[in-house]
Amino acid sequence: MSMRHHIIAVGRARSGPERDLYEAFTRRITWPLSLREVEEKKPLPQPRLTEREGELLLAAVPDGAVVIALDETGKAMPSLIFAERIGVWRDEGRGDVAFLIGGADGHANKVRQRADLILSFGKMTWPHMMVRAMLVEQIYRAQCILSGHPYHRE
Repeated sequence: MSMRHHIIAVGRARSGPERDLYEAFTRRITWPLSLREVEEKKPLPQPRLTEREGELLLAAVPDGAVVIALDETGKAMPSLIFAERIGVWRDEGRGDVAFLIGGADGHANKVRQRADLILSFGKMTWPHMMVRAMLVEQIYRAQCILSGHPYHRE
């Protein structure tokens, strides 16, 4: 059985090259993968908006899922280590892994506390649509690494 991968993100995807890249990599992934977008419609002041976004993200996480919060303050890791982590969780029988992408002001403390891993794609700030594309590329890369496919070495 394959572990189900969930990307749960604040905001709605718009047309453009980032979305095209995201979709190109999702078509390559054979693991079960879903995208759920959450959004607070009410104009809330900061930090209440960040708290509310955190509540929406956490509410969308499947019960018992491994939670990975993407955040510039998190741990950067090589692709091989990332793939190994996913492989360990899969081999432990974890059914779901949820990747959380926060809003413009990052993650609420509740999200950080719930996360099994806070992952960074570097210290630079990336547009959220670019983060989605980079994430699905890394999920695809992890799939290739764990299956022995040569993509990682190309």
